[in-house]
Amino acid sequence: RSEGLHPQRMTLQPWATHRETRQHSKGVFLKNGEEWRADRLLLNKEVMMTAAVKRFLPLLDEVARDFCQMLQARVEREGRGEKGNRSLTIDPSPDLFRFALEASCHVLYGERIGLFSSSPSLESQKFIWAVEQMLATTPPLLYLPHRLLLRIGATLWTQHATAWDHIFSHADARIQRGYQRLSSSQGQESKPGEAGGRYTGVLGQLMEKGQLSLDLIKANITELMAGGVDTTAVPLQFALFELGRNPEVQEKVRQQVRTSWAQAGGDPQKALQGAPLLKGAIKEILRLYPVGITVQRMPVKDIVLQNYHVPAGTMVHVCLYPLGRSAEVFEDPQR
Repeated sequence: RSEGLHPQRMTLQPWATHRETRQHSKGVFLKNGEEWRADRLLLNKEVMMTAAVKRFLPLLDEVARDFCQMLQARVEREGRGEKGNRSLTIDPSPDLFRFALEASCHVLYGERIGLFSSSPSLESQKFIWAVEQMLATTPPLLYLPHRLLLRIGATLWTQHATAWDHIFSHADARIQRGYQRLSSSQGQESKPGEAGGRYTGVLGQLMEKGQLSLDLIKANITELMAGGVDTTAVPLQFALFELGRNPEVQEKVRQQVRTSWAQAGGDPQKALQGAPLLKGAIKEILRLYPVGITVQRMPVKDIVLQNYHVPAGTMVHVCLYPLGRSAEVFEDPQR
């Protein structure tokens, strides 16, 4: 409430430097102030609001079903025990990473990229490598003078920038295909944001409405694609871990989801509304294992927080991890 309509936040500087050196537009993740608000209000309509979520939930459901079938087939093929009742110990990280990437791209572009295939395309494999490389090189660059690294051509910066170049190249190719699909479907009778009656993804919606320039669409789609992978895959892994060691919670959630799905008649939105325990479990995971360790806020006027005077323009870090595990706030916080 104290940061106003146009917040100022910390910028992920290595990402911003890449955009500046390559002369790419910045998306909502790297913006502040009025520019941030202008992009954010348009993106909310296609990503956050109920009507938008309702359109893309079936796409997520399709990917989730394929993902589960792939894991079930693997358990039957490689697992121990009798057929139909086998167990398998695996590191789920790579599979969850591919699930998050396939699901987010399906929503953003309205088309699958084929990561569950036994032989993913070279383009998809290169994209996975690029996202992994970008994520791996970001943390050390937060604590090093990256503009100096850029000037001397340091390997770490070169790896980071090359990974981003691949990500932008991949996004550009997808956006070009999306534009061609949209152009070829014009003149056909279909609802807004749909080509031939099919949802065209967030990209199709933004292109059709034309409220953002093509450069800003590309910047925002690329950031959503790159930023939505580990932030989904890691909490999912912690969710599996916590449900695994709280089997009574796991069973309650599973039974409620099954009942809700049966009553929803195949509508994912209705199924979610009828499964509050699922939402509760996810909120508990994010309390214990927050996606971001801190969030930053800069008040635009002097405020007093718990008897501390905070002058306007001071960067305030809210430490989510210790807050979520505080016995002063939560009863039995580790559980």
